[in-house]
Amino acid sequence: MSVQNAYNAYKQNSVTTASPGELTLMLYNGCLKFIHQAKKAIEVNNIEMRNTNVQKAQAIIWELMSTLNMDVEVSKEMYNLYEYMHSQLTQANIKNDIAILDEVEGLTKEFRDTWKEVIQINRKHQYSGDSV
Repeated sequence: MSVQNAYNAYKQNSVTTASPGELTLMLYNGCLKFIHQAKKAIEVNNIEMRNTNVQKAQAIIWELMSTLNMDVEVSKEMYNLYEYMHSQLTQANIKNDIAILDEVEGLTKEFRDTWKEVIQINRKHQYSGDSV
């Protein structure tokens, strides 16, 4: 088995064995990766690469939107923020604007970091036997 095949098998296994919380964290990290790649594409004036990566980031935002439980009030607020982020990604793509990507990247990092804290708190409670 080649190194690349082993790495692909590892990546696939990490996704299929991840908890829902870990999958959400992976989505945030993937979104950040694609935003970063879109910014690099703008810097080298690669329109196709920018467009591809912005669209990938948008697909992740849509996925995050679709997983929200709209019966919970905070989900409605998150939905609006995700919708704003998606719209801003469209504007960044149209305007070829790194500053807009920076804004969405900042929001995504805040969501990701908060989510990471939630996972850590839940694990701490889970392993200590406390209920959350």
